[in-house]
Amino acid sequence: MEAQAVQGGTFLSFMAEGTLLYQRGEYEKALSYFNNALKLRPGDKYALVARSQCYLRLGDTQNSLKDAEASLQNDKTFSKGLYQKAETLYTMGDFEFALVFYHRGYRLRPELQKFRLGIEKSQEAIVNCVGSPSSVKLENKADLCFISRQAESRQANQKLQVKLTPDQKQTKKKEPVRNQKVERQLLGELYADKAYLEKLLKDKDLMESSTRQGIKVADLVSDGISYLDTCSKFWQQQKPIYARVRERKLRQQMWIRDKKQTPAEISRYIVKNMEDIDMLLSGDCPEESCRKAERVLKTIQGWSDDEVPNKNEIIGNLHSCIGNARFEMGQMETALRSYKVDLALARQNELPDALSRALDNVGRVYARMGKFEQAIESWEEKIPLAKSSLEKTWLFHEIGRCYLELNKTEAAQTYGERSLQSADEEGNVEWQLHAYVLIAQAQVNLKNYWSAIISFEKALEKATLIQNEAAQDAIVIALDDVSTSFIKELRGKRKAKEAYSAEERDFSPDTSKKNLEKYRREIELSIKSEGDKKQEAAGNYREEPGDSQEGGNEPEIKEESKEEEMGSEEEKKESEGEEKKSEGEKEENEEEKEEREGEKEEREGEKEKTEGEKEESEGEKERQEEPGGDGNQPDPAPG
Repeated sequence: MEAQAVQGGTFLSFMAEGTLLYQRGEYEKALSYFNNALKLRPGDKYALVARSQCYLRLGDTQNSLKDAEASLQNDKTFSKGLYQKAETLYTMGDFEFALVFYHRGYRLRPELQKFRLGIEKSQEAIVNCVGSPSSVKLENKADLCFISRQAESRQANQKLQVKLTPDQKQTKKKEPVRNQKVERQLLGELYADKAYLEKLLKDKDLMESSTRQGIKVADLVSDGISYLDTCSKFWQQQKPIYARVRERKLRQQMWIRDKKQTPAEISRYIVKNMEDIDMLLSGDCPEESCRKAERVLKTIQGWSDDEVPNKNEIIGNLHSCIGNARFEMGQMETALRSYKVDLALARQNELPDALSRALDNVGRVYARMGKFEQAIESWEEKIPLAKSSLEKTWLFHEIGRCYLELNKTEAAQTYGERSLQSADEEGNVEWQLHAYVLIAQAQVNLKNYWSAIISFEKALEKATLIQNEAAQDAIVIALDDVSTSFIKELRGKRKAKEAYSAEERDFSPDTSKKNLEKYRREIELSIKSEGDKKQEAAGNYREEPGDSQEGGNEPEIKEESKEEEMGSEEEKKESEGEEKKSEGEKEENEEEKEEREGEKEEREGEKEKTEGEKEESEGEKERQEEPGGDGNQPDPAPG
């Protein structure tokens, strides 16, 4: 595994990854990366110091000291090695040696604050362990010999052994009570626990009792208090009170200094951090970019409007950066919230560029989430804010894609044509390719296959022009599919046409019978309409007395007309097999109908003439039957 890890990276990459893990508190993982770095560059002093820091954090002071000393083997003035060795010795409790190396580093690099703090905390630790020089009183008695001093010391020890009881020894060993304020600062939250244990210690009944395992409660409480005292002593040596107070003062000074920055410094700070945020995002580090943007946002929010005149604009830009980082991490909901804050600030402060940016980002998130209608609404609001033809090109294209996803193909084709028009104005071949593909896909959904083939062929020309092989392959596959669909459509139309023409050429008895019944219904309807017209025309006609007497020949005439109609129907039957359902033939049939109607009217006229002739002949007969009906005068009567 280690060999694979070494083969999979470089010295700088291992150092960078190890440093990042060390800052995160993952010391074991960082240690493995520093080991790999040292395999590539054995004896590198910077890698040795970094590994020494990991060992020290993990509690392995021996290996930490070895690496720190190894870093100073070739360069005794290496300040980082000196500081790391002093820190390791201080942690091991060798405060005097630690003080020596702190002084060495301070002489070499007096501008470094860490060496000065190391000297102060080492001196305080030595005083806490040994005591201050003022507390030690030395007496010089020349009149006493060495033997007498030994005898006196033995007598004093005997007196102490006689006088002191075990309880008195315990009380004698007790140290003076510490300052509560100091203990509270050292212990922090644990100070309340120590106060509680000391309160329990005053309860005599409880202290005399024991646990189920036979351990006295007083022993447990005393162990807890002694443990907390040991911790407070260690923390006082590790980070003394004066160092904490000094750090607090330094933080306050830095805060005041940062707060009183000049406008030029503020501008440089903002520009540098914005560049860093963009660089991290483009370098596939969206998490780091997001964290840095949030820190800068918090800092700028703490400044006044006088210090940052365009504060709202910068805050909106930072929200946009946070949204971009969240978008890259796939956190669409949080990205949308950041973009909406940017949009609200842009509208509130009337910033057209920020408004255009925010609308674009909101539309992208909605489109990624599948909410195409909201995306269209945002992008359509952005259209008037687009400044260049290229911006309009991709904007129209994205709106068309959303309409295509919503199966609104006509709108998708319209926006695809608008995108193509803007791409032609800009002269951008790549966006011309995208626009042609969008138009072709919309035409396929509209089943306009021939137009889709033409659009795909134009898209293929553009893809060949910019040498985009992936696009060429995809367009060729799409052309094959569309051509197949177009051929199927043509075959379907041809089959339908052949079936229709075959039905027209069918002269079977059933087909002829159907056609005959169809024409018969048409003739009956036309005759009926003509009869209705005649009845309306003769509505005011009244039959004179005697007219019905001359109606004896009407049945014969009707029979003749029926025979003629039957004859005409037979002629129709013979001609129906040859006729075709076309407009020209229908016109001929209508002309024939008009001719037959004219013949009927002629027959009716002849019928009226014959009736008039009959009436005249009957009148002549009556005149002949009367006296003198021969036309001569009657004979005169005799005498």
